[in-house]
Parts: sequence; structure tokens; C-alpha cells
Amino acid sequence: MRLHQIKNALLRTYDDVQRKHTMQMAAGLSYYFVLSLFPLLIVFAAIVAFLPVPNLFDQALAFMSRFIPQDSMGLVRGVLRDVITPYRGHFLSVGILGTIWAASGGFSGMMEALNVAYDVEENRPFWRTRPLAIGLTFMIGALLIIALAAMLVGPNFGGWLAGKVGLGTIFLTVWPYARWSLAVAFAVLAVELIYFLAPNVKQRFMRTLPGALIAVGSWIVLSWALGFYFQRFASLNKTYGTLAAAIALMVWLYWTAFAILLGGEVNADLLHATGKRITVKETSSKNVASPQLEKAA
Repeated sequence: MRLHQIKNALLRTYDDVQRKHTMQMAAGLSYYFVLSLFPLLIVFAAIVAFLPVPNLFDQALAFMSRFIPQDSMGLVRGVLRDVITPYRGHFLSVGILGTIWAASGGFSGMMEALNVAYDVEENRPFWRTRPLAIGLTFMIGALLIIALAAMLVGPNFGGWLAGKVGLGTIFLTVWPYARWSLAVAFAVLAVELIYFLAPNVKQRFMRTLPGALIAVGSWIVLSWALGFYFQRFASLNKTYGTLAAAIALMVWLYWTAFAILLGGEVNADLLHATGKRITVKETSSKNVASPQLEKAA
């Protein structure tokens, strides 16, 4: 892709963010994220209990506190403590099915929001989209668990692995930095899968990479900036009282949703910049002849 095409795509993205009311879409998506967050963490706790990494769930929460505002993280820990502790050891039962269904609600909302970003209609039936949302819950969750594990095992894991496999000193030197790169790579891969599978769009998997890189990069910057703002300048307790932690969590989820939608918009506009149209995975009889839905390379 030529430089002027990339420039035109980014300029179009700026216009489309306003034209398609992406900020408002992110606000709506953050509502689904709130409903899905705690069920998703409960499923996560049930799965990591069977992994051979001690205290992985607690370490994951500690790592999340680097991105989620401190007061909000206290709220998350309190809710999880009340929900998980009485039922520890009984998660993988019939009751977990309802939790998985609730956790997949965020991905269902994400499908609709990304369809708006790609300018396509959702013509797939419910019995296809909801299982896809559940599948995404497990696929994205697995990739994020791997990413978290890569960051949480620590530098000492490099020495253990080098001793087992027979790797040299170069690996020991590089591992403390490589584990962070590995974690970011799995996060980007997770977002790529969302862009590739969630919207009703046919596209090559590698075409989703630019948007995934922008989404993950934007999310990291926005999370850091938000945490810095809440710690240094915000006075949510004075304004919202006991709701301050919940409000901070909502704001963080809002910017998380915006970063994902921004990456999807970039991918769509990069396709348009090359003169190619977007093809949907499934069309209804009313939209078969739509001129907007032509084949993308």
C-alpha cells in the first residue's frame, strides 16, 4: 500500500469516527462490557485454577491494576471475593454455563459495533452469532491467559527454561524483554481474531493487523493516561461519592471499547483506500444486489 493511500485512509478514519458516532457506539459497548466483565473473570478464575502456575489469577488481578484505575480495581476485587470464595472448587458445573453465556454478551455487542465500523448489516442468524460470541470468549480468553502468563512468570522462568532445553546465555539476556514482546504479540493476535471473526465481513486475516496494532497501542496509551489522570487530577470521590470506583471503571471500559472500534474503522478505511469494496459473509435476499457489497481481495 502506498503512503498517500495510508494518509487518505487515516483522514477518512478521522471523519468516520465522527460521522458514525463512534464515541457514542463505544459508550454503548462499554455497557455490554460492564455486564460481561465479572462473568468473564469468574470463567477465567475457573480455568486458571487447573493451570500449573501458582496464584496465576491473583497475579493477573495485580497486573490488571496497572491499567485499571486503583479504586476500580478495589471494586473488582471486592465483587470477585464475594462471588468466587463461597463457590471455589465448584465453578466447572452446570452453573458455569450461565456465566459463560453472560460473559459472551460483550462479544455479541462488539459484533454489532464492528459491523457499523465496516458499514455492513448483520444478516447472520442468532443461532450463528451467539455461538460465535461464546467461541470468541474462549479463544480471546485463552490468548490473553497466555499473554498474562508470559508477563507474570518473570525473568526467573528464562533461567529454568534455558536449563531444561539447553539454551545459551543470549536467551537469558533477551528473555526479560522478549516476554513483554510475546505478551503484546498475543494481545495483538487476540484483537486480530476479533476483527477477523466478529464482523459480518470477508477479509484476509493479515488485513486485520494494522487495526489490531493501532487498537492495542491506543489501549495501552489510553489506559496509562487514564490511570495518571485519576491518580493526579481527578476528584471522583467528591463528585460521585461511593460510586467513584464504578464510574472510573466505566470510563476505562469506555476507552477500551473506543480503541477496539478505532482499529476496526482503520481496517475498513484501509480497504476503501485501495479501491476495494467490502464483502459480507452472509447476505439476506434483500441485500444481494447491493452495490456496496463487492468482493474484497
